[in-house]
Amino acid sequence: MIVLLAMSGAALAEEPRYGERADVQAWMDAVAAERSLDRDELQRLMDGVSPNADVLELIARPAEKRLEWRDYRAIFMTEDRIAAGRLFLDRYAAEFASAERRYGVPGQIVAAIIGVETYYGRITGRFAVLDALSTLAFDYPPRSDFFRAELGEFLGLSRREGWDRQAILGSYAGAMGLPQFISSSYRAYAVDGDGDGERDLFDSPADVIASVANYLAEHGWRRNRAVAERWWQGTEGAGALVRESLRPSIEAAAVREAGFDSPALRRATETGEPVSVMRFVGETGEEWVVGYKNFYAITRYNHSRLYARAVVQLAFALD
Repeated sequence: MIVLLAMSGAALAEEPRYGERADVQAWMDAVAAERSLDRDELQRLMDGVSPNADVLELIARPAEKRLEWRDYRAIFMTEDRIAAGRLFLDRYAAEFASAERRYGVPGQIVAAIIGVETYYGRITGRFAVLDALSTLAFDYPPRSDFFRAELGEFLGLSRREGWDRQAILGSYAGAMGLPQFISSSYRAYAVDGDGDGERDLFDSPADVIASVANYLAEHGWRRNRAVAERWWQGTEGAGALVRESLRPSIEAAAVREAGFDSPALRRATETGEPVSVMRFVGETGEEWVVGYKNFYAITRYNHSRLYARAVVQLAFALD
């Protein structure tokens, strides 16, 4: 059951196709004018799209919101995923090296993001992106504005890229390709890594690797800087430094005063860079972590501390 956030599967089954709904008709009028899209083509497209109950069920219970670290970590820190990641790094060593030179992001971090997102391309999504975005745009009130914008982005992107809009598959949230970029991110951050004049995040590993590195660089990644460190001892004052926001906001000096110190923290103190203090529930109890700006950059990819820490730990295992 989807607990008031969205319509039930039975109710969705009774809904008309999106092209018949007045609210969608009004949206199509607006987006056709804003993006110079063919209004009749939009009508034909939306006439073939119906709400997808599976999409609404999945978005209501993402792993990042329902799991503790001990359970979330177990999904990604497996021997098979680590071994596959090392093979992926070896196979595309030249592409990873090129991206690191250009963007300053280590290959292990880029590979870990691809590994967490799609198991290095093994699991890229089973939902038609058009169906998923339409369902979330018109039947998921908590984020309807965001997904209506993403649906418009997808329609414009698919026209520019020459895609069959009904054939593109992705996640239940409309993310696509090996790196699972949403449409606005594809437009803004996808780059041509192999020099063929196209940006292909489905079949070009060079484009995928360069695009992930570019995304992190554009979101504040700092070359040759720390990402995060475990706070092992003297954690009595750590709880008072935890903040709800993902954005680093604690003065490094305050963390040192509370009992944590390291070369990376001293560097942050010298430059006035704020840090984050985070609490996780591990297999043996509380775990405390100090995060730097590079950790925050990873959370821009997926707005979750669990996600960012999984990326960091998988990257460490791939090194």
